[in-house]
Order: sequence, then structure tokens, then C-alpha cells
Amino acid sequence: MTAIDPHSLSAADKASQKEARRARMFTRINKLDAWFKVLGLAWITPMLKAAAGDNPKAQAKEVWQLLGVPLLAILIFIGLWANLAPKVQTSLGAIPGPAQVWEQVENLHTDHLREMDKAAAFYDRQAARNAKLIAAGKDDKVKFRDYTGKPTYYQQIWTSIKTVFFGFLVATLVAVPVGIAAGLSKTANAAVNPLIQIFKPVSPLAWLPIVTMIVSATVSSNDGLFSKSFLISAITVTLCSLWPTLINTALGVATIDKDLVSVSKVLKMNTWTKITKLVLPSALPLIFTGLRLSLGVGWMVLIAAEMLAQNPGLGKFVWDEFQNGSSQSLAKIMVAVFTIGIIGFLLDRVMFALQSLFTFSNNR
Repeated sequence: MTAIDPHSLSAADKASQKEARRARMFTRINKLDAWFKVLGLAWITPMLKAAAGDNPKAQAKEVWQLLGVPLLAILIFIGLWANLAPKVQTSLGAIPGPAQVWEQVENLHTDHLREMDKAAAFYDRQAARNAKLIAAGKDDKVKFRDYTGKPTYYQQIWTSIKTVFFGFLVATLVAVPVGIAAGLSKTANAAVNPLIQIFKPVSPLAWLPIVTMIVSATVSSNDGLFSKSFLISAITVTLCSLWPTLINTALGVATIDKDLVSVSKVLKMNTWTKITKLVLPSALPLIFTGLRLSLGVGWMVLIAAEMLAQNPGLGKFVWDEFQNGSSQSLAKIMVAVFTIGIIGFLLDRVMFALQSLFTFSNNR
């Protein structure tokens, strides 16, 4: 094989190769753009395009729209907050500004580290005591106890996240099959629709006493797989969050292309094959829209349920600080407010990423 001397290439050939490389580069950038959007980093795409020489002025304008404007809005919000907060007086003092709220972020982190050190010291003492008992031949007196210190802020966040995901999972397992049945059958839809219209508007504050009484009557102790408080919060989340998924699933299934339905009849597909190969792929976008709405509703419901029922989690943290009434309570509540908002945003991003992943796999 004869090697091609680059110097022997004509100017047209070199320009053609350069254009081909540039086209491949932009193809890769466009593929990455889909994931940048999922991660909320869409502003990276115009920066990469500008670096590749694609109309830098236009790309700079795009970066300003996607990144500059949001950052400017955040800075304006922080500035207004810092200037106006001290002027609003409450029974607990002035509304804390950004500096005071950040100070409480650091304090909550320090409290977490301190509590973890206490827990580690407790388990070290327990291990040393048990080792002495074993060495003395007193194996029957060896005991293992869990550390019972107060939950830290991070532990309360994790408790709320676990609870909302469990409630959301149960809601999904109920809503998707029922939604598919309602979408495929007019009879099933007629049966389900009245229940949706009656129960969808019910507030979590109305469900909570009923769920509390039922769980308290059926769960005798907290020694099982799930504690009473966990079940109460999770079931309340389930009851309030399943409706968006159910409605969107039924709508997505009912509006699939009629030609595809006819093809399934011609091919004599059984029900399972029809659902997995035809119904779900076609209805997937609307199903995921429902799932995203349900997760957002579930997260809001959970915080309210934890506050009212005094179940462990971020809601209880907010209520405890409100009842505490110290000079730092308002700042800690504001930390919780920002935490709730940021976690809600991240949960939506997770669902959006899953939607993009499943949609991409389905379209391949």
C-alpha cells in the first residue's frame, strides 16, 4: 500500500479533510448536547461550538441566555435578600440574610461530624466491652446496641429521600398497570375515572389521620422491616402521588397510533406482547411525564406529612426548629427550605435522565 504524502494533496483535498473533521466534531458535540440538557448543563454546548469555530458571537449570545441570565438573576435575588431581610422583624428577630443562612449550613455540617464522632466512640466502647466479656468467658453477656443519639441534618435528609422513593415506587407499581388497563379498555376507564376524580384532589392532611390509624392498628411494633413512622409517611406519599402517573399513562396508552393497534390484531399478538412491544414504547413519553409529576408531588406531600405527623425527616426538622424558637431557628429553617428545593430539582433531573435514557434506547 502506498502512503499518501500530505504535501502532495491539493488545497481542495485539504479543505475537504478539514471540513470532514469539523463535521465529525460537531456531530459529537450534538450528541453530547442531549446529555448536557439532561444534567442542566446546556450552556456547555455553545461554548464547545464556539471553541470549534462555529460563529463565536452567536454562541456567546447563547451562553449568555443559558448561563449568564440565570446567574445574574440569582445574584440579584441574593442582593435583594441581603438588603431587605434585616428590615423585616419577626418574633425571633430579623429575617436572616445569606451570610447567616450559610453560617447555619456550616453549623449543621459541624454538628453532623460531632455526632458521627460520638457514634464512633460509642461503638468502640461497646466493641472493647464485648471483647473483655468474651475473653473472660462471659459470651452470654455480650450485647450489641445501636447508637441512639439525635439524628443529624444529613440523616434527616436521607430519611426523607428513602421515604419518598419508597412511596413513589409503590405508587408507580399501582398507577402504571391501572393506567394501561384504563387506556386499553373503555370499561376499565369508566370504572377508574370516578375514583380518580374523587380522590385526586384530596389533601395529604386529610389522608394522614386515616393512614396513621390504619398503620397503628395493623403494625404492632417498630421491630419489623419498616417502622410505623416510615410506613405512615410513605403510604401518604403513595396515595397523593399516584394520580399524575395513572392519568398520563391512561392518556398515553389511549392515544397510541390506531394503525399500530390494527397491526397487533392482524399479527394476533397476545396481551403481554401487545403491552411490552407496542403499548409501552408508544406511551413512554407521557408515562415519564406522569412519573416526573408524581415524584414532585410526592416530595411536597412528604414534607407536609412529616411536619404534621412528627415523623423523622426534613419536615420534622423544620417543625422542631419552628417550635425551638431560638435566634438561629429561622436561619436553619431557611437552610431546610433551600435543601428541599434543591433536592426536588435533583429528583426531577434524575427522572428526566431516566426518561432520556429509555427514550434513546427505545428509538435505537
